Amino acid sequence: MAFRGDDASALRCVLPFEAVPGEFRLLRSAVRSTLGQWGVPGAADEVELVVTELATNVMKHVGEGAAATLVLEPRGSRLRVELHDKSPVMPKQVGVADCRQECGRGLHLVASMSVDWGTLLTGTGKTVWCEVTVVADAVYARAQRAYTLLGSYRELLGVRVPRQVSRSRVNQEAAVTLIADLLVWLTLQGSDPDEALYRAQQLYEAGEAA
Repeated sequence: MAFRGDDASALRCVLPFEAVPGEFRLLRSAVRSTLGQWGVPGAADEVELVVTELATNVMKHVGEGAAATLVLEPRGSRLRVELHDKSPVMPKQVGVADCRQECGRGLHLVASMSVDWGTLLTGTGKTVWCEVTVVADAVYARAQRAYTLLGSYRELLGVRVPRQVSRSRVNQEAAVTLIADLLVWLTLQGSDPDEALYRAQQLYEAGEAA
């Protein structure tokens, strides 16, 4: 992936706001606009949801109208999202079994969508932060095409997703089977499967570098 700009490490967005419902729409709009300027608009939906949950937690547990600041900062292939407020009270970190509780439910969602998250006490209050994986739009589009294709391929194979097994794991098995079937098809067409794999690897590496 690549954030737009000569020096991605220098990109940083600081958005002060008040924790009231009317501000959240403006905050989401600013997030979407910023990610578009940085060249990763495909991440906007996920980041907007994370930001909304963090901002809503401030309104619920610090107080409606409380002053807060959102910070967005690219870090390699991740986007760090920080929510700063002036309360030193640290939020409860809840597990799946506790996610029905009103307190901490938003943070449970944030944790499930992030590759890492945590809280920090600061000199003026606290920071709740998380990091989400961000990919360039071209790479995201290719992944979405594959995901859609795998759904149809699972149906063709008659494979269902058991409740106790993650969809990701089932999709991985289906992807391997699909690749094997394609190699068989290429062989029957008189093509060299090794050459096809080599070309596919080149396309994959080109996408990773995008």
